[in-house]
Amino acid sequence: MMPLILAPVGEENIIKKIGGKQEVKAHLETLGFVVGGTVTIICAMGGNVIVNVKDSRVAISREMAQKIMV
Repeated sequence: MMPLILAPVGEENIIKKIGGKQEVKAHLETLGFVVGGTVTIICAMGGNVIVNVKDSRVAISREMAQKIMV
């Protein structure tokens, strides 16, 4: 298990755990990050990471990406 930020670009990963405070977990769940779901990093530039989750592209901060374990 590793943080999403360390996953290779273009590789599909299964979300195993979401860390952080309850409001952070709820926010990520609203965006489509749920345990058992798949997530793929499209690109990482600057302080943001663009990911593909549930057939949508979403930009999240590096801090948020570190709370998602794959």
